[in-house]
This record gives sequence, C-alpha cells and structure tokens, in this order.
Amino acid sequence: MSHADHHAAWRWAAVLCSALLILAAPRPDGITPQSWHLLAIFTATIVGSIARPVPAAAVVFLGVAALALFNVLAPRDALGGYADPIVWLVLCAFFMSRGVLKTGLGRRIAYLFIRAIGHSSLGLAYALISTDTLLAAFVPSNGARAGGIVYPVATSLAEAYDSRPGETARRLGAFLLFAIYQGDVIACSMWWTGQASNALIAKFALDVAKVDFSYGTWILGAVVPGVVMLVLMPLVLYRIFPPDVKHTPGAAQLAREELARMGPMRREERLMLAVFALVAGLWMTTALHHVNYAVVALLGISTLFLTNVLTWEDIVGERAAWDVFIWYGGLVRMAEALGETGITRKFAEYAASMTMDWAWGAALGVLVLIYFYAHYGFASITAHATAMFTPFVVVVMAAGAPAMVAVALLAYASNLSAGLTHYGTTPAPIYFGSRYISQREWWLHGLIISCVSVLVFGTVGLAWWKLLGWW
Repeated sequence: MSHADHHAAWRWAAVLCSALLILAAPRPDGITPQSWHLLAIFTATIVGSIARPVPAAAVVFLGVAALALFNVLAPRDALGGYADPIVWLVLCAFFMSRGVLKTGLGRRIAYLFIRAIGHSSLGLAYALISTDTLLAAFVPSNGARAGGIVYPVATSLAEAYDSRPGETARRLGAFLLFAIYQGDVIACSMWWTGQASNALIAKFALDVAKVDFSYGTWILGAVVPGVVMLVLMPLVLYRIFPPDVKHTPGAAQLAREELARMGPMRREERLMLAVFALVAGLWMTTALHHVNYAVVALLGISTLFLTNVLTWEDIVGERAAWDVFIWYGGLVRMAEALGETGITRKFAEYAASMTMDWAWGAALGVLVLIYFYAHYGFASITAHATAMFTPFVVVVMAAGAPAMVAVALLAYASNLSAGLTHYGTTPAPIYFGSRYISQREWWLHGLIISCVSVLVFGTVGLAWWKLLGWW
C-alpha cells in the first residue's frame, strides 16, 4: 500500500467510525430510528469534509446517495436541496467570479488602488485588502479572489523588491501576503457574498432563529466593526510582523505601467461593472421590489451570457461553481432534515442546562469563544458552520441572548476564525504554500489578530448593533 493509499484508508476509517459511534450510542427518547440514522450519515459527511479521503463535494455526494439508499429520506427529499433558490444563487455568483477574472476587471481595480495608495508597504497592504473587500461584494469565491486576482499581483510586487521565500521573505512578501490573507478573512465576514458558505449560514439563521440575515442586513451589521478591523489589522501586523522595506514608490509606478498596458476599459469590462452594479443594487433593495435573490442572480448571468461577456463554455467549464453546487445543495437538505428531527433541540436543551443560571451576556461570550477557537479543528468554514452553527445559535438563544445578536456574532465568527491557521479556508493553503510565512509565524500572529477581532466585534460590534436596535 502506498503512502497516499495508507492516509486515505485512515481517513475513510475516521468517516465510517464516526457513523458507527452514533449508531452504537443510545438513542434519546422521542428520536426515531430513521432520525438517528440521518444523524449518523450527517456526522460522517461532516467528518469526511474535514478528513477529506476524497474531495468535499464527493463526500457530500456520497452522503446524499446514502440518505436515499438506506431509505432515510425519500429520493425526492434527499435531492431536494438542489432545488433551493439559495443554492442557485451561489452557483450564479461563481459565474460572476468567472466574468471578473475573464474581463480583467479585478486586476484593474487592484492596480487602481495600488496607484492611489501603494507608496509604502502599509499602503500596498491596504490597497490589495481594499481590492479583495470590494470584490467580495459580488465574488463569493475567496479562492478565486485570492488565487486569481490578488495573490499574483502581491507576489509580483514582493519579487519587484527582491523579496522571495527564504532569507529575503521578511523584506516585504511575508508581511504583505499575511496582511492580505487576514484582510480576506475580514472581507469574508463583511459580505453575504464574502465566501460560499455565508449563504448557508444565513439559511440556518432563518430556519432556526427566524432571523432574515439578508445581503443588506449582513453588511449593515458588519460595516462598522468590519471597517474598524480593516483599518486596525494591518497596523497591528505592521507592529508585530514588520517588513524590512517600508517605502515602495516603485509599486505605484508599476501600477501606472500596468494600467497603461491594459488601456481604457473595454466593452466587456464596462458590461461586467454594469451587471455588478445592477445585481448588487437589486440585492440591497429587495425590501422595495421583492424580487428573489436567486432571480436577481439569474438575471445577472443571463445578461452576461446574452452580451457575450460569458460564453456557454465558460459556464459549463466553471468547475469550482459546479463543485460548490454539489456539496452546497446536499448540505442544505441534510441540515434542514436534521433540524426537523428534534435532535438539535435535544442538544440545545442539554447544553442550555449547563448555562441555566448564567446571565445571557456571560453565556454568549463563553459560547462564542468556544465556537471561534473550535476552528482549529476545521479545514473549512463550511464544515465548521454546518457542524456547529445551528446548535450554538439555539443554545445561546436558550440562555436568553437576543436572536439577532446570537446570529450576528456566530455568523461573523465563522469567517474571522479562519485566520487562526494555515488551513482555515480555501486561500490559506495558497498563501502558506508560497513559503513566505512559517507555520509558527502564521499561528502566533493569527492568534494575536484573532484576539483583536474578538475584541472589536465584542465591543464596537455590540455597540453598533445596539444603535441598530438589534438588542
């Protein structure tokens, strides 16, 4: 058996054992055998998403197949997640990402920011973080934003100042790449479209807490603490992990040259920008026109297709989009079905009994911290949120916390916690794999930045939500 096969066997063993442990455990009163089997398959799917004996989407595909094969759910029910409008919204948003990459609009935005504020290493960090944050408003793939747009620009700038992995990493590259990654985590927390599983989190919030955490509500709650973090984080990192090169006048000149080479905006870029403005505007004003989010997304993609910004080959060839469609649709249905069994409520009742005599503020603080730092055990925001978001929302609300505050803190923490490790979310392996930053540096500085995040969202965030009337 090869080394790779040996590792795969252990991963499959972890998946199967997790299901068998559930099946062997005593079934609580009031929970049907069918519901207990659903929990076993759901648990195995989450463990599989973490251990990854095969890609995450394949794990979910197998989980959906198991639901139907073992008659846990009827075939129509097991496949029902793929008819959910939110799943189609996320699919369309990935096609929007393809348009941003294909037209070059993302690179143009990055170079415009660098030209304006990229005269120092700190300014460069702000410029590239600003690019990622702006793109997060309509590009839900943080992997596409990082890997396809921001990362190549950042490494080119580092190399222009003779900063490469190894002895010269600290000249510029290490600081720049780590700041951009931490900025991406903040951008993910600020926008409903910041990364793919935010839509899933919003659906959990609606199903469990009856809180409509829509596109507009999400950014409204995050805008103040998020902007504070975007300003504060590079300053803190500049202090604890400073670059040797402080001034970068050549970067602004490089941006000017690149923009000159790109020339004026082409028809495709203008159309891409117009469609973005249309879609984002309609998403933010849903309360006025009542057009479903998914219908708005379908309108945007149809416009890009009919104007030839995207071809049908672009759409069917967007592998990342269809990969997300498979795991997302499957998890949506599994999580819904599990919520209907009463198992989550049983867990919440048990956990709530442990904090029964606590003030809701104390219970909220402790439970959010547990939720946040549990991300050390996850290699995916989706796996973390799917496994823990629903029961923690229920427990926090049972302790007396206002529903909006419970949802907001846990939703934003789902994203911010990904900054802890070099495997926390999709772009992390890209940035860590550049070899500019050691694991020790990543974990140490990630922990420090996480403390800042918790402090800002736990003080500025709560004060802002008080003004909004959320509690």
